[in-house]
Amino acid sequence: MKLLPDSLLELVRRTSVEIPDDVHRAIVDSLEREKKGTIAESAMKIIDQNIALAKNKSQPICQDTGSIIFYIDCPVGFDQPGFEETARQAVKFATGKGFLRQNSVDSITGKNDGTNLGPGSPALHFHQHRSPEVMVRLVLKGGGCENVGAQYSLPNEKLKASRDLDGCRKVILDAVLQAQGKGCGPGVLGICIGGDRAAGYELSKQQFLRKLDDHNANPELEKLERDIVATSNKLGIGPMGFGGRTTLLGAKIGVLNRLPASYFVSISYMCWAYRRQGVALGPDGEIQKWLY
Repeated sequence: MKLLPDSLLELVRRTSVEIPDDVHRAIVDSLEREKKGTIAESAMKIIDQNIALAKNKSQPICQDTGSIIFYIDCPVGFDQPGFEETARQAVKFATGKGFLRQNSVDSITGKNDGTNLGPGSPALHFHQHRSPEVMVRLVLKGGGCENVGAQYSLPNEKLKASRDLDGCRKVILDAVLQAQGKGCGPGVLGICIGGDRAAGYELSKQQFLRKLDDHNANPELEKLERDIVATSNKLGIGPMGFGGRTTLLGAKIGVLNRLPASYFVSISYMCWAYRRQGVALGPDGEIQKWLY
């Protein structure tokens, strides 16, 4: 795959500097809903202007270019170590070009070697399938929004949340309340009901691979997703916590089996700078199609 290095570099660049169309549409719609002359409207205007400037100048949308998370769907027998090596080099080169901030530090020493490479950076998740297609998706998730993620164990007596979808609704809305003014809203929630603590958080982040305008295959979860967004947007938290009608742009829910003793609800928060992109690759590693 001789063209893979260039393809991955372009994937990193585009993910860092361009908002996907579905997210941009949601932001423009939110701007139109905000009351004229309010701080909320001004905040959404600045966000929209920032999106345009970043794209036109090919510069990162946010100075925090975030955790670098690759999701790779590949055929059986795919050279995963070779891909990982190429992806790491693409990240290093993208950092040198300024598409990524020098953003990854050693957790013990605090040292930053300026490459964005180290244990867990970038993170790569491979999924093999019985298909010749290779699809690579990339999420850049900022630290501010990562800080307001939450995980609840049901039942929760304080919130009067039982082990059912109504209990899930209560803790999800509590997470929205706890995050207000933080995490660079308006945000998007990725949610997992069930699983263990680690698997729940992992699946909650995978929900960010979904488009904002898609539909959950489970009618009950589809209804809950819409309810969470509608209810959150009536709380008056608004963009950046300034008040207004746009607290969330979307909410996406996945489900994992759980043990009878545990009932976790894991909630990941994505800021308005919702950096997610993907490509389908050809035999030589060339980009054949953009996925978003």
